[in-house]
Amino acid sequence: MSVITKTIQVKTKGEDDIIDITDQTSKGIEGSKMKNGVVTIFVSGSTAALTTIEYEPGLLSDFPKMLERVAPKNIDYGHEKLWHDGNGHSHVRASLVGPSLTVPFCNGQMMLGTWQQIVLLELDTRSRERNLVLQILGE
Repeated sequence: MSVITKTIQVKTKGEDDIIDITDQTSKGIEGSKMKNGVVTIFVSGSTAALTTIEYEPGLLSDFPKMLERVAPKNIDYGHEKLWHDGNGHSHVRASLVGPSLTVPFCNGQMMLGTWQQIVLLELDTRSRERNLVLQILGE
Protein backbone atom coordinates (compact mmCIF):
# COMPACT_ATOMS: atom_id res chain seq x y z
CA MET A 1 0.00 0.00 0.00
CA SER A 2 1.33 3.43 -0.97
CA VAL A 3 0.25 6.95 -0.10
CA ILE A 4 0.83 9.90 -2.43
CA THR A 5 -0.18 13.47 -1.61
CA LYS A 6 -0.76 16.06 -4.33
CA THR A 7 -2.24 19.54 -4.34
CA ILE A 8 -4.52 21.32 -6.78
CA GLN A 9 -5.03 25.08 -6.83
CA VAL A 10 -8.40 26.43 -7.93
CA LYS A 11 -9.39 30.07 -8.39
CA THR A 12 -13.00 30.79 -7.54
CA LYS A 13 -15.30 33.68 -8.45
CA GLY A 14 -16.85 33.92 -5.00
CA GLU A 15 -20.08 32.85 -3.38
CA ASP A 16 -22.12 30.20 -5.20
CA ASP A 17 -19.28 29.31 -7.60
CA ILE A 18 -19.45 25.56 -8.22
CA ILE A 19 -16.38 24.15 -9.94
CA ASP A 20 -16.12 20.67 -11.46
CA ILE A 21 -12.82 19.17 -10.28
CA THR A 22 -13.46 15.63 -11.52
CA ASP A 23 -10.85 15.78 -14.32
CA GLN A 24 -8.18 17.28 -12.05
CA THR A 25 -8.81 14.55 -9.49
CA SER A 26 -8.68 11.86 -12.18
CA LYS A 27 -5.37 13.23 -13.47
CA GLY A 28 -4.00 13.10 -9.92
CA ILE A 29 -4.86 9.41 -9.71
CA GLU A 30 -3.41 8.77 -13.16
CA GLY A 31 -0.16 10.52 -12.19
CA SER A 32 0.13 8.35 -9.09
CA LYS A 33 0.40 5.23 -11.29
CA MET A 34 -1.87 3.42 -8.80
CA LYS A 35 -4.55 1.13 -10.17
CA ASN A 36 -6.75 0.41 -7.15
CA GLY A 37 -7.45 2.35 -3.98
CA VAL A 38 -9.15 5.49 -2.71
CA VAL A 39 -8.59 9.19 -3.18
CA THR A 40 -9.52 11.67 -0.50
CA ILE A 41 -9.97 15.26 -1.60
CA PHE A 42 -9.77 17.93 1.13
CA VAL A 43 -10.25 21.68 0.79
CA SER A 44 -8.19 23.83 3.15
CA GLY A 45 -10.37 26.61 4.51
CA SER A 46 -13.56 26.99 6.51
CA THR A 47 -15.75 28.62 3.84
CA ALA A 48 -15.56 26.06 1.02
CA ALA A 49 -16.81 22.51 0.67
CA LEU A 50 -16.69 19.41 -1.52
CA THR A 51 -19.44 17.11 -2.70
CA THR A 52 -20.71 15.30 -5.76
CA ILE A 53 -23.45 16.58 -8.02
CA GLU A 54 -24.72 16.15 -11.55
CA TYR A 55 -22.94 19.15 -13.04
CA GLU A 56 -25.79 20.57 -15.12
CA PRO A 57 -27.41 24.04 -15.22
CA GLY A 58 -30.54 23.10 -13.28
CA LEU A 59 -28.66 21.70 -10.30
CA LEU A 60 -26.03 24.44 -10.48
CA SER A 61 -28.94 26.81 -9.86
CA ASP A 62 -30.80 24.59 -7.37
CA PHE A 63 -27.87 23.90 -5.04
CA PRO A 64 -27.23 27.54 -3.96
CA LYS A 65 -31.00 28.04 -3.52
CA MET A 66 -31.11 25.00 -1.23
CA LEU A 67 -28.22 26.37 0.84
CA GLU A 68 -30.05 29.70 1.14
CA ARG A 69 -33.11 27.90 2.52
CA VAL A 70 -31.03 25.89 5.01
CA ALA A 71 -28.63 28.65 6.16
CA PRO A 72 -29.99 32.04 5.00
CA LYS A 73 -27.71 35.05 4.59
CA ASN A 74 -30.13 37.45 6.27
CA ILE A 75 -30.32 35.97 9.76
CA ASP A 76 -28.23 36.73 12.83
CA TYR A 77 -24.90 34.86 13.07
CA GLY A 78 -22.64 35.05 16.14
CA HIS A 79 -19.63 35.04 13.80
CA GLU A 80 -20.72 38.47 12.52
CA LYS A 81 -20.70 39.94 16.01
CA LEU A 82 -17.04 39.03 16.37
CA TRP A 83 -15.64 39.55 12.88
CA HIS A 84 -18.13 41.78 10.98
CA ASP A 85 -17.06 40.21 7.67
CA GLY A 86 -20.47 39.22 6.31
CA ASN A 87 -19.72 35.51 5.91
CA GLY A 88 -21.24 33.80 8.95
CA HIS A 89 -23.60 31.95 6.64
CA SER A 90 -20.59 30.83 4.55
CA HIS A 91 -19.02 29.09 7.55
CA VAL A 92 -22.27 27.36 8.49
CA ARG A 93 -22.90 26.19 4.92
CA ALA A 94 -19.35 24.85 4.56
CA SER A 95 -19.70 22.93 7.83
CA LEU A 96 -22.96 21.37 6.68
CA VAL A 97 -21.59 20.12 3.36
CA GLY A 98 -18.10 19.25 4.62
CA PRO A 99 -14.47 19.83 3.61
CA SER A 100 -13.64 16.39 2.22
CA LEU A 101 -14.76 13.57 -0.01
CA THR A 102 -13.41 10.05 -0.50
CA VAL A 103 -13.86 8.20 -3.79
CA PRO A 104 -12.74 4.62 -4.56
CA PHE A 105 -10.97 3.85 -7.82
CA CYS A 106 -10.43 0.58 -9.67
CA ASN A 107 -8.19 0.01 -12.68
CA GLY A 108 -7.20 3.68 -12.41
CA GLN A 109 -10.81 4.91 -12.83
CA MET A 110 -12.89 6.57 -10.14
CA MET A 111 -16.03 4.62 -9.39
CA LEU A 112 -18.40 7.55 -9.89
CA GLY A 113 -21.90 7.20 -11.28
CA THR A 114 -22.60 8.15 -14.89
CA TRP A 115 -23.88 11.63 -14.01
CA GLN A 116 -21.79 12.18 -10.86
CA GLN A 117 -19.04 14.79 -10.78
CA ILE A 118 -16.83 16.00 -7.92
CA VAL A 119 -17.34 19.69 -7.21
CA LEU A 120 -15.77 22.42 -5.12
CA LEU A 121 -18.34 24.78 -3.61
CA GLU A 122 -17.12 28.30 -2.98
CA LEU A 123 -19.25 29.58 -0.14
CA ASP A 124 -17.31 32.69 0.88
CA THR A 125 -18.54 36.12 -0.12
CA ARG A 126 -15.44 36.89 -2.17
CA SER A 127 -13.23 35.17 -4.71
CA ARG A 128 -10.50 32.91 -3.39
CA GLU A 129 -7.60 30.78 -4.45
CA ARG A 130 -8.33 27.39 -2.91
CA ASN A 131 -5.80 24.69 -2.14
CA LEU A 132 -7.14 21.18 -2.48
CA VAL A 133 -5.19 18.25 -1.09
CA LEU A 134 -5.48 14.89 -2.84
CA GLN A 135 -4.33 11.97 -0.76
CA ILE A 136 -4.21 8.85 -2.87
CA LEU A 137 -3.97 5.48 -1.11
CA GLY A 138 -3.62 2.30 -3.06
CA GLU A 139 -1.50 -0.04 -5.08
